[in-house]
Amino acid sequence: MSDKNDSFISEETIDSKVANVISKYDLDEDYGKKLEDLWTAEGDKRESLRTLAARLNKRILAGAMGDAGMTAVDGEVANLYRLLTDETVSSGNRTEARQRLAQNGIDTDQLESDFVTYQAIRSYLKDYRNTEHETQSSTIRTDDVIETLQRLQSRVRSVSEKSLTQLIAADRLTLGKFRIFIEIDVLCEDCGKQYGIVKLLESGSCDCSTNK
Repeated sequence: MSDKNDSFISEETIDSKVANVISKYDLDEDYGKKLEDLWTAEGDKRESLRTLAARLNKRILAGAMGDAGMTAVDGEVANLYRLLTDETVSSGNRTEARQRLAQNGIDTDQLESDFVTYQAIRSYLKDYRNTEHETQSSTIRTDDVIETLQRLQSRVRSVSEKSLTQLIAADRLTLGKFRIFIEIDVLCEDCGKQYGIVKLLESGSCDCSTNK
């Protein structure tokens, strides 16, 4: 629920990247209100800060493509966004995606710099729009857990790459060009489904909730 009290700080006094890109890409005037409503919604209708960031970034990409005269088929924007941002995508596929956009006149460096993080979304909602979401449980936040897990995965990936490179240099390991994938999966023994831990946390439930 939004908390708009006497201590409200005028939006004009706060610089917000999210507000700036909403204006830059001529999104609906009430798009900020939509983000607010999705973040403060109850139950399954609520979207996390990360989901909201991805939602806005896809709109930014779609807006840039539209301005460049590109016609996107169903699912193309989501796929291009995945190619540009997903860490598991190969550098070759990412380069091809960027080249395709560049060939249509899109400044990909500027586009990617316009993409927002979940921290920017949080600042926009809490500071710029003075919005709060009332939680019923403890102070632990799903976004904070995801951030911690992803930081640990990045650390493990970095240590692994460094160790393999050192072993190769010391002629203790023979290995061609390599990539390392660090995945954490969760198996729910009740519904029998396996999920990537981040996607499970973002969705908020396994299939057990839909099978009741």
